Amino acid sequence: MKMAKINIKNLFLGLLFVGSAGLVHAQTTQVDSTKTTTNTAATSQSGATTIDGLKKQIEANPKDTESLAKLAAAYQEASDWTNAIDTWKKISALLPDWAPSYYSQAYAYQAAKDDANAKIAYEKYIATVKPEEVEQNKKNLAYAYFYLAFTEQKSDPNKAKEHIAKSIQYDPSNQDAIKLSKTLNS
Repeated sequence: MKMAKINIKNLFLGLLFVGSAGLVHAQTTQVDSTKTTTNTAATSQSGATTIDGLKKQIEANPKDTESLAKLAAAYQEASDWTNAIDTWKKISALLPDWAPSYYSQAYAYQAAKDDANAKIAYEKYIATVKPEEVEQNKKNLAYAYFYLAFTEQKSDPNKAKEHIAKSIQYDPSNQDAIKLSKTLNS
């Protein structure tokens, strides 16, 4: 079981890096508009094929957390937030102490505009990060605390101030967090 957790952690980090590189590439690459429709259709077909293949693997082994993580990432890539959330929940049930699954749930909830559940998932993520994992999770912790501060700024300003202070502690360069801190403390 320990080996599966290590593989899942490496997979998740790899997916984050691949997704980040893809985003940078997407933001800096000029597109030939005549090819866009064809490429989008091919990508959509490829994504559906990937999802279908992963579903079959998971049917054969419902506890295959590595395939579940790949499936959740494929759903996110396809902006299928409902299925992404459901899949991340399955992973959380199988690996309840694996913090990245809660962060990914929160991200998917946030993308689906479900702020209440995003807040709960970010709180669960923060609570699940182990002390020895804090260093490698600083950016995500900073964002989770920022999100909580942002959502609580009107309902519980004191709690929001605590959260934004934690966010800045984990990422002192985050300009949005610094601005929110100034707003909350003025």
